Amino acid sequence: METIHFYSVQGDHGAFSNFAPYPILLKGRRWPTSEHYFQAQKFAGTPREDEVRRASTPSEAARMGRDRKHRPRRDWDSVRDGVMHAAVLAKFSQHAELRSMLLATEDARLVEHTDSDDYWGDGGDGSGRNRLGEILMRVRDALR
Repeated sequence: METIHFYSVQGDHGAFSNFAPYPILLKGRRWPTSEHYFQAQKFAGTPREDEVRRASTPSEAARMGRDRKHRPRRDWDSVRDGVMHAAVLAKFSQHAELRSMLLATEDARLVEHTDSDDYWGDGGDGSGRNRLGEILMRVRDALR
């Protein structure tokens, strides 16, 4: 089985990154990127949610979401995969060119290749959980 690695927005499959510049509509609002949505949901229902939504870049949204001065909602660990799934599904269903790109991967294994994340990515050495890759493959199946 073919494996497709992605990480940087510059790569061949850079659109698979949550930092890729594709706005999404969720919860009745426009989010500049899926990263903005994901990070903001750590603070759902608080003023911080909208502060993160308005971040000027996905990197800034990520930094704001990881800032330990602002504690994420109590249930974050149990809801984060569902939040990511909602963001990825919105992104690939709301942008026809992205849907086509994802479907064109056919049955390839999708892997976020990064040594800086062993939950969403592969940990750089393949030992990580690759949850983002798994969600992308589930979304691809749903869009077929």
